[in-house]
Amino acid sequence: MLVVNSKIEVPYTEMNFSFARSGGPGGQNVNKVNTKVTLHWNVETTPSLPFGVKTRFCDKYKRRINSKGELVLYSQRYRDQGRNVADVMDKLREMLLSVATQPKARKKTKPTRSSQRRRVDDKKRRGAKKNLRKPPRDDS
Repeated sequence: MLVVNSKIEVPYTEMNFSFARSGGPGGQNVNKVNTKVTLHWNVETTPSLPFGVKTRFCDKYKRRINSKGELVLYSQRYRDQGRNVADVMDKLREMLLSVATQPKARKKTKPTRSSQRRRVDDKKRRGAKKNLRKPPRDDS
């Protein structure tokens, strides 16, 4: 079971792993051993995630979710299958942790009168500076 935090746990039975030959260094071993790990996890039908976490996850990672509603992750960083499985699980845990807590709602605030005055004074100063750059007018 993938334990994300005290409230979110995802059983391995919901995940499908597939293995393939990975590229990169490794010599002749690359041509013989399936070390690349691909994880398919159906986010839309999982009962393991609370509704709020599921909606935030789908919003944030919608590009990684295919038309079937599955999240597809892969790892081929290491030369052995076990470490690549652990790497994929760490990636999924980090993704779930990033959306686990609900962001605080922003409180709308009004700018203070002094900040409004400072803003207008700065604009006037900038305009006066630019007016000084102009050539003098000939009003004769």
